[in-house]
Amino acid sequence: MKSSARLRLVAASTVCGTAAVLATMAPPATAETPDGKSLVTIGDSFSANGQILDLLNAGGDPDCKHVPTSWPTQLAQRLGLSPDDVEDTSCQGGTIDTSGWTLVHQVKRAASDNAFGPRTRAVTIQLGMNDAWGTDNPVALSRAYSCLIDLSNGCDVGAAAEGRAPDPATITGQAYADRVRKAVEYIRYYAPNAQIIFVGYPEIHTPGQTSACAGILGIDAVQPRAGAITEFLDHMDTAQREAAAILKVTFLDSRAVTAGHGACTPDAWVAGAFDPRTELLGFPWHPTAHGDTILAAAVQQKIAQG
Repeated sequence: MKSSARLRLVAASTVCGTAAVLATMAPPATAETPDGKSLVTIGDSFSANGQILDLLNAGGDPDCKHVPTSWPTQLAQRLGLSPDDVEDTSCQGGTIDTSGWTLVHQVKRAASDNAFGPRTRAVTIQLGMNDAWGTDNPVALSRAYSCLIDLSNGCDVGAAAEGRAPDPATITGQAYADRVRKAVEYIRYYAPNAQIIFVGYPEIHTPGQTSACAGILGIDAVQPRAGAITEFLDHMDTAQREAAAILKVTFLDSRAVTAGHGACTPDAWVAGAFDPRTELLGFPWHPTAHGDTILAAAVQQKIAQG
């Protein structure tokens, strides 16, 4: 079977499986319809954020930490919402449907907490970075960091064919939309007044470049042959944007609001690894507290625009 056919088969199976799980989440017809919470946040570590030591326990803990400076926490504060009017299910290692604390798990948790209803004003979704894409090279970004530090072989686009990095060509707007569609439809049905926002990932590198950099112990470490990873990030941004258009939801261009402040820039808004110039214990390539402040303000503006 050709790769494209296998991909369609896997996508169809995933959609059917997601639909079946979501169907079991519908409240009984006799149950009182919940009013919902004003803000629901669904996402991975780019939403929950954390410290580098938390990476040792990442993998889908439904009670995972949300740092006080994460953008959803700051957003709730900016909106003047009380803690019981906010549902934040984001978690380190979160995925759309690959493993761990998936989109369906997060939607199900929010539904069980009566977070969806007519009062729900906004639902944010920031997922995809940890997922496997394609059928021939199902390697999530979280498993591809070794490719970045491979000084001998590099991490050029050929690394995907070798199974050492994600295949950027498999990350498309249609593929992304197909994987999240049933969850979006569920949210739209049970929170009919909510604005659904796909939150993009912040700038980590200048879009289009083939090298990658990370601050390690206060030193800029550059991988000049990083095309497989930089293309992965570029395709992820495009896929989220196109999927939002396909599903008629809002897209927050996080790259635009953080442009010029990626890794190793003079004023970086993403952390390095034990890098005192950003945040000593911050997640590498994840927003600093100030970066999260910028994202919180941007999401707030999107909500205000409706």
